[in-house]
Amino acid sequence: MTKSFTLLRKAVLAAVSVAAVATFTTTESFAFSAEAQQMCTGDAFRLCSSEIPNIPAVTACMIKNRSSLSSGCRTVLDKEVAKQRSGKIAEASDSQ
Repeated sequence: MTKSFTLLRKAVLAAVSVAAVATFTTTESFAFSAEAQQMCTGDAFRLCSSEIPNIPAVTACMIKNRSSLSSGCRTVLDKEVAKQRSGKIAEASDSQ
């Protein structure tokens, strides 16, 4: 690859990564931790790039493709989803 193509590729990947991270951090119902973002960014691009930057769609895609996730991402994603579900259950019981 030429040097300019490599620089352009890195710039595009950096911009998409920033957009994905910004979307993760600004969507309350899908506010994943920095650990999840770090462990799963590669998997998100590999498996669900067509869904970026739609975080609910990326999340659904990641869950759908759970068996293809890297082990680190799968572990973190399972933990994050369980945490969100338990939070929603707690919120529902608090409102009753």
